Amino acid sequence: MKDTTLTMQDRFDAMMDAHKRDPNPDYATRKDRLERLEQALHRFSDDLVAAMMQDFSHRSPSEAATFDVTIPIGDVRMNRRKLRSWMRPRRYHMPKHLLPARGRVLPQPKGVVGVIAPWNFPVYLAVGPLSAALAAGNRVMLKPSELTPRTSEVIAQMIAEVFEPNEVAVLTGGPEIAAAFSELPFGHLLFTGSTQVGRKVAQAAAKNLTPVTLELGGKSPAIVGEHADLAYAAKRIAFGKTTNGGQVCVSPDYALVPRNKMHEFAGAVEGVMKDFFPDVANSTDYTAIVSDRHQQRLQDMIKEAEERGANVVRVGDTSQANTRKVAPALLIDPPLDIKAMQEEIFGPILPIIPYDTREEAMQFVADRASPLALYIFTDQHAERDAWLSKSLSGGACVNETSFHVVADSMPFGGVGDSGMGSYHGKAGFDTFSHLKSVFYQPKLNASFLFNPPVREYQHKVGKILRKII
Repeated sequence: MKDTTLTMQDRFDAMMDAHKRDPNPDYATRKDRLERLEQALHRFSDDLVAAMMQDFSHRSPSEAATFDVTIPIGDVRMNRRKLRSWMRPRRYHMPKHLLPARGRVLPQPKGVVGVIAPWNFPVYLAVGPLSAALAAGNRVMLKPSELTPRTSEVIAQMIAEVFEPNEVAVLTGGPEIAAAFSELPFGHLLFTGSTQVGRKVAQAAAKNLTPVTLELGGKSPAIVGEHADLAYAAKRIAFGKTTNGGQVCVSPDYALVPRNKMHEFAGAVEGVMKDFFPDVANSTDYTAIVSDRHQQRLQDMIKEAEERGANVVRVGDTSQANTRKVAPALLIDPPLDIKAMQEEIFGPILPIIPYDTREEAMQFVADRASPLALYIFTDQHAERDAWLSKSLSGGACVNETSFHVVADSMPFGGVGDSGMGSYHGKAGFDTFSHLKSVFYQPKLNASFLFNPPVREYQHKVGKILRKII
């Protein structure tokens, strides 16, 4: 498969031609496409898990099967179950001065949708938007990550087996392919990845006025409230921090903890991580880092924290492992200008930051870019509601981490530096649809009141309207 700009353009043109011939696929066609996608995931599940194991040097088979096969199958099924109701015209009430007119919104496909998927969940974050775009009646071009090449090849093989080239196409290759991909005049473009690359994607898409959904990341805080169950918070934050080796866009990036509970909390997190992974180097449940570069970046973060005097607690030893595993590390009360506190970590490193008052903690979060997620641990409703109402984040969990991502009945997306737009569930269908407003006017209506030439009675009608509309 040659992925050049020319062949990419040819594929796009062929898809656009097919879209023009069938601009609004019926329910049966869309349902059939979703059924084929689900069947393909079942058939290729073992191959996908094996490919991810190779790409990561070690990927937890349980995590790979759950997050990159089972959950995407659930997404596809939900889209299929809800499809008929989502496709129906939607009624909208009319203002009094326009009655007896009626309003309807007709969801229509946008045409050819582009999806740029990341490496951390290479199947889930490709199939999720693909499923939503197909439900909305679009044709899809998919660019998987070059950092997981074996998985990308299996995805390409899987898609080619069940879809015609003008329905779904997969383009593999490096950053130059992704850059050219971003410049195609898609009906919509969804990108999942870093904020830095997201800005470039948005700039490229803007040349064609292509609407974009950017699913980015940032430093998602875990707030251990003054009224939190410390042991419970430690367990859930440890889970969120170590899932997929911490390589999750909504992984808790740092924990804010009351100063007088900081060391107790750190000890509790350490204990939980040891229970999760007694022998982290050999644990089949602990995922390695995706590349040598990313592994070195994380090791440099830990080393910098140590050199700057932070209390660093390493939970296990992976120095002799024959994989790219990085053992979890807790950075207790580190300097705030180190890389681990300035950049998204994207690995199993958890800075623990003390605070003295709730107001101080809220200001700490507010002074930083709006995160993709915010995690609040508290047993007091007032404390919970204060955080939810006075903080801005893409999403939030109360007494949990990360699980809101797979609650696919709700919209998922970022805000500000953590992204724009949302998808999942009905929000995904709507994102990839043009919601066309249609105004239905019966012949017997009052629109003559607005016709020129304007007479005195029309002025009087205008004054009446000001009181009733």
